[in-house]
Amino acid sequence: MNGYLSNNQNSGDIFDAPPVLLITDTDFARTRALSTMALAGQRVGGALGLDDAGRRLQNQGSVSTVWVELDAASPASDAILQQIANDARAGRYRAVIAVPASLVDDVVHHALDGNIDLIVDADDSERAAALALAIASRTRPFSVMEASADKNAARLRQLSDEVSRIAATLARLSTGPTPSARRDEIEPGRDAPEVSIETVRAVIRARRLRNRYFPEDMFADPAWDMLLDLLQAEIAKLRVPVSSLCIAAAVPATTALRWLKTMVQQGIFLRRADPHDGRRVFVELAPETSQALRRYFAEVGKVAVI
Repeated sequence: MNGYLSNNQNSGDIFDAPPVLLITDTDFARTRALSTMALAGQRVGGALGLDDAGRRLQNQGSVSTVWVELDAASPASDAILQQIANDARAGRYRAVIAVPASLVDDVVHHALDGNIDLIVDADDSERAAALALAIASRTRPFSVMEASADKNAARLRQLSDEVSRIAATLARLSTGPTPSARRDEIEPGRDAPEVSIETVRAVIRARRLRNRYFPEDMFADPAWDMLLDLLQAEIAKLRVPVSSLCIAAAVPATTALRWLKTMVQQGIFLRRADPHDGRRVFVELAPETSQALRRYFAEVGKVAVI
């Protein structure tokens, strides 16, 4: 059976938007995805396994969003995600990929471009909000069920504020040097002061110490935490995988990935494919970002940087 309807099928305007297509790799993942659709009151146009998804995506007519729910990484899931990434980049539909934290490094290279959102170990509210945002960006604002409307409305407002903050931060950063410069044209240390790794590590330690005395979310600043972590890695000549950078951001993985994706798109961070594993992505500072950080540390001198 290719079509499913949620319990909210008699809702007045639920049929205005095209349905969501589900792609899952296990029965448990399918049940979890269908539960999210029911929570959101969204019509499901099909619930497919990985073997049937490729042909269906090629022949699919109207769909608002493709929701991919994975419990494991495999060549089959990698092929489907690549097909979805190509379609989303072409504007055919938006997609949401839901995975456990253990799969971040296996799938993130498909989700850093285009109309794709990656959510990690998300709770019901975050999942419903991700679905609503994907559909809203594709069609129009989307309403969730009354039973969870207040909770999800608050989460949507939080996500909207978060996205606005990312945009404002990046707008300020983008007024600096153009992000299109090639790495072999501007080396990180050229014409920029040296920064000791002990200095950067001391700043990172100081930032983490605040959590002993105040609620952690009071000081959430994932962009700065990721910048510091990448600068530390650059000085130490280490590669940073996406999962490690998400941990360094000190926020939920889905939030960290949203920041990471936008900063890559803005040219503030660069991504590098692992030559030994095409699915693995490393992240590094763009040359002009590295220079800006080094000059910042040189200018503040011995003043505490937190």
